[in-house]
Amino acid sequence: MQRRLIPVAVVAAVAFLIGAVAGASSGAAGESEVRSYAQAWGKGDWATMYAQLTSSTQKKLPLLDFAQSNRTTLATATARENSVTTSEPKEIGDGRWQIPVKIKTRIFGTVRGNVNVQATEDGDATKIAWTPSMAFPELKPGQQLTRETTMLERGTLLAKDGQVLATGADRSSPITDVASEVVGQLGPIPPERALEINALGIPPDAQVGTSGLELIFQPQLAGLPEGTLRAGDRVIAKSTGAAGAKVRTTISPSVERAAIAAMSGRQGGIVALNPRNGAVDGFAGQAFSLLQPPGSTFKVITTAGALDAGIVSTKSTFPMQSAIELSGFSLSNAGGEVCGGSLAEAFAVSCNSVFAPLGAKLGSPRLVAVAQRFGFNHESPIPGAAQSTIPLELGDELNVGSSAIGQGEVQASALQMAIVAATIARHGKLVVPTLDQSVAERTKASSGSQAIKASTARTIQQLMLGVVSGGTGTAAAIPGVAVAGKTGTAELRSPSEAPEDTDAWFIAFAPADKTRVASNAVGVMFVGAGAGGETAAPAAQGVLSAMLAAR
Repeated sequence: MQRRLIPVAVVAAVAFLIGAVAGASSGAAGESEVRSYAQAWGKGDWATMYAQLTSSTQKKLPLLDFAQSNRTTLATATARENSVTTSEPKEIGDGRWQIPVKIKTRIFGTVRGNVNVQATEDGDATKIAWTPSMAFPELKPGQQLTRETTMLERGTLLAKDGQVLATGADRSSPITDVASEVVGQLGPIPPERALEINALGIPPDAQVGTSGLELIFQPQLAGLPEGTLRAGDRVIAKSTGAAGAKVRTTISPSVERAAIAAMSGRQGGIVALNPRNGAVDGFAGQAFSLLQPPGSTFKVITTAGALDAGIVSTKSTFPMQSAIELSGFSLSNAGGEVCGGSLAEAFAVSCNSVFAPLGAKLGSPRLVAVAQRFGFNHESPIPGAAQSTIPLELGDELNVGSSAIGQGEVQASALQMAIVAATIARHGKLVVPTLDQSVAERTKASSGSQAIKASTARTIQQLMLGVVSGGTGTAAAIPGVAVAGKTGTAELRSPSEAPEDTDAWFIAFAPADKTRVASNAVGVMFVGAGAGGETAAPAAQGVLSAMLAAR
């Protein structure tokens, strides 16, 4: 009898274990949904979180409103979307789950607590019944997260040499001629920046940087507000705050004065840039914000793409002609001049009949790609600066050719074209501009992504030297200094012979040495000012001279 009972007992035990495992693997109601919700929260994945909500919740609250509600709550706490960390949810009974949450904030430190989640039947599934109190730990039903903050003293802006550009509540400076051009303004929070500013802990009635250096260094200058964070009436965190920092900028007063003088009140922009570390030594006019067709300065990019692709070389020659036909349309050289010859000769006199068909041969995808490696179609590293653009699809040969000579729909700022010159000077490594001297001091000339081959950059440097030594840019020459440059004259209306219908451009760097990276580059753009060689090149010469003297 005992021997017969043993198999029965074993079978019963195995059956019990199988049932226990099956029960454990099935999980409690809503477990997978709550886990998915918690994991998605840690990633800022609002769509996945929203997918776990009940259909009735989703009817009342569209996805965008759900995401905005969560973002606003995080901004109130001065936390970013990726600052949330969640732990394993715990079941606490009756379909309720507790999610341990840790949120890092900008001014209140790390806030820890639990968020209670209610799982409920929703048709054939189990979903989460969401309420706004689930957007932050330790909020009770019906409670909101609120914040009260006060700004402390705004930080001081300094020039590269330590001179004060703006200090105190009145933002005063002993060098007002320089400060008035670069510091910018304080004003009410712009509506489009409300969420961003709110996330910094700044009260809605505060004055913030709206232009210039005040805008660029707004987070550092504002410091950390003092204040309290409340869940309903209960204080859950406090901030003691910190006054704004002293920010030492890259602005060189002597170079800045040269840039202001070169502008002479004209519309446009000038940027003085150090190719070795990206430091912006000075800027004037609408250097960062104004976009215009860059004209023939863009031929630097076109030539770089063609050299890299191997479809042209320094040994290439081109027919002497006054125009070229693309897609059945005749595209003329400036003033109908006849030009061609070697690549160096064509580049020196900026020959459209050579570079438009060269761009068409390079083709839309490769032309766009090389422009993007120089920074086009990318957000500027300077906060508030406009993005220079080139269409992703340029169309037929005529449109590609027009873009290749900086016309069509190509749009660039003086900053962007200064970057182009500086990148050539840096042997093809993309120059990332900065106005923060501490960043510039940490940047090495060998750092950065390779926009074009180093050999290509060296070739273009030689071509640009020819522009200044005997081409369209002789007005930029500096005695005893090798200056590499490129003129640009962008037509604003076509056809037109009137000077006011063309933008004048010039980009350059110096000294253009075969081995060392130049420490000075400039981008100049004047709107409706005629030919680049006549008006922009002399302006560039003045700024480059000031940069050389300041080194």
